[in-house]
Amino acid sequence: MALAFDIVLVLLILGVATWTISARDTFAAVVGFIGFGLVLALAWVCLAAPDVALTEAAIGSGLTGGLLVGASARLRRTETTSGETPSISLRLSAGVVCTFISAGLAAIVLELPGKAPTLAPQVAANLAMIGLDNPVTAVLMAYRAVDTLLEVVVLLLVLGGIWSLAPDHLWGGSPGSRHLAGPDGVLPFVAQLLVPVGILVGIHIFWIGSVAPGGEFQGATILAAMWILATMAGLVDMPAVSRRWLRLLLVAGSAVFFAVGFAGFAMAGAFLAYPEAYAKLLILIIEIPLTLSIAATLALLVAGPPERAPQE
Repeated sequence: MALAFDIVLVLLILGVATWTISARDTFAAVVGFIGFGLVLALAWVCLAAPDVALTEAAIGSGLTGGLLVGASARLRRTETTSGETPSISLRLSAGVVCTFISAGLAAIVLELPGKAPTLAPQVAANLAMIGLDNPVTAVLMAYRAVDTLLEVVVLLLVLGGIWSLAPDHLWGGSPGSRHLAGPDGVLPFVAQLLVPVGILVGIHIFWIGSVAPGGEFQGATILAAMWILATMAGLVDMPAVSRRWLRLLLVAGSAVFFAVGFAGFAMAGAFLAYPEAYAKLLILIIEIPLTLSIAATLALLVAGPPERAPQE
């Protein structure tokens, strides 16, 4: 039964991927992409990688899917129904290129050594030193903390790039349009029901990251989704990008991360090195503002550049 389920899952993944690529309508392709991410998350669960599954479902499918839905809505305003279709030669060329890329990737995978080198035993042996029972969180916040820091900085740079697309007269205003859903509609009711529960779930996913699958990125994505849902229902509005508290919130995670990192020179002799007695406490000090910064950044990424002029 397990083998049969795996075969069906692989065929489903390939089928959804093929349908997504071949879909002519932009919105249909986005829906297929979201479905592909959810099915792929199920595959990661079957591979005993729940942390990766959570990340795929929350960020790969959920957040990226939301960004693509917004992009498809913007494209529909500019797309023209010209009726033009790619020529046969262009289709054949694209097919040949994709075939060569797939063959190259398959050859690389087949050439990998049978037993890949790993540092997993060393990580497991030193988990007690940093007080974390989840090896994934330990790797992200201790052994590969610099990579995690750079990921957060990249998110901020991307948000700055998106904000730079706003016209000069709208700079400092609010991103996205103002959502005015009816107070008696279904969406406000669902938002009022789900947002408090979602916030608690996001905090729980963040908190258990030290002992179980979860962490700041997964928890922050859920918090960002609740913020987006509340704005879509008209319960709150996206703040103006000129708000000082918003900018402080966005940079707080990276600032604390850098501060603890440089303090590592004095405490343990290296950047982002933690003294054994305070390792878990320092990681927690980093993760709390980091979660809030990531949540705000992700929500504002979905909202897009400022589209409304700042209020006088």
